Amino acid sequence: MADVNNAPWLTFVGWGESGTSGLTAASQTALEQASTVFGARRHLDLLPDINADVIEWPVPFSDGIPLLLAKRGQRVVMLVSGDPFWFGAGTSVSKHLQPNEWTAIPSQSTFSLAASALGWPLERATCLGLHAAPLNRIRPYLQPCQKLIVLLRDGAAVRELAGLIAGLGFAESTLHLLEALGGERQRIRVFSAGEQPPDDINHPVAVAIDVAGSGPAMPRTPGLPDSFFEHDGQITKQTVRALTLSALSPMPGELLWDIGTGSGSIAIEWLLAHPQNRAISFEASTDRAATARRNALNLGVDWLDIVEGRAPDVLGDQPLPDAVFIGGGLTEPLLETLWQRLPEGTRLVANAVTLESEALLVQWQGNKGGELQRVALSSAGAIGSRRGWKSHYPIVQWRVTL
Repeated sequence: MADVNNAPWLTFVGWGESGTSGLTAASQTALEQASTVFGARRHLDLLPDINADVIEWPVPFSDGIPLLLAKRGQRVVMLVSGDPFWFGAGTSVSKHLQPNEWTAIPSQSTFSLAASALGWPLERATCLGLHAAPLNRIRPYLQPCQKLIVLLRDGAAVRELAGLIAGLGFAESTLHLLEALGGERQRIRVFSAGEQPPDDINHPVAVAIDVAGSGPAMPRTPGLPDSFFEHDGQITKQTVRALTLSALSPMPGELLWDIGTGSGSIAIEWLLAHPQNRAISFEASTDRAATARRNALNLGVDWLDIVEGRAPDVLGDQPLPDAVFIGGGLTEPLLETLWQRLPEGTRLVANAVTLESEALLVQWQGNKGGELQRVALSSAGAIGSRRGWKSHYPIVQWRVTL
């Protein structure tokens, strides 16, 4: 570990397609004083002769971490695209270091270059780094009249993304293909998502998207229409789901346990509430667990963690949550386990449909407190030539903070 009184041994230098001509004086000095320089092959190709060991960062990315750490204490520069801490490699590398071991000198990010080239207000554009993530993560942001700037790994990803956008009902979207921004190879071309993208796409590449089309777009309020989810009937229906999400009160960065997840709808909407949210779904049925995984991927929250098995048996080694939802498998042993394990302040919401589970909630609410409410919904339906109200099964919901 570096001494707190010493200067950092590692410098992240923001690097662009203009090479050394686009560097600040501080970045130039860091390069001149470096004993070792790490960088991707396309970065090193723009590097002039320097008095330092030059090491190409390997693939996969994680293989380079030990190589870098072996140079600890020397003067090391790592060339990183644009801003090292905006969808950049700096985030991944710095997790292995103490704060006093590194410093960063960012350059213009691809997002800044794209906005400048197109005349877009960057503060109003949604910026996504999908170069190392599933492209379906764009799904929640496909809203008409929105502007997106997306980092992609290569030309094949551009073609895949265009097909995805068109297939979701947004073929009218305008795609600005942004290649090698800021350098001599810079090129900007425009096509619609419904058209075939060019075959000769240069790396690095980004796409700026003017979203247009009939969708369907995903509403940003709790309670997505049930049609967004694949399910076998085991789903918390839209209205009850909206009430349940309101009771769970997701806040940024929080972790949810969704016990008896079924189609995964509650956990998925919890994740949609904020991109930093996390959720673990517990499901005894292998088929339903697979359905929940597909729903999470299709709706852009592929990081949903699904644990197959029956609660409380599968809860043992899981990280403790900020909130818990019980949508299935409500039993006395489950509630007892939760009360033994969960820390004070954990929010719990349980929905009951059967008389037996309703009686259990009434008993526990009497002992532990919280709020108990009964939700009875009816929908208009045909009665011969006229219409009447068709009642749904009432839901008894218990909300309590441990």
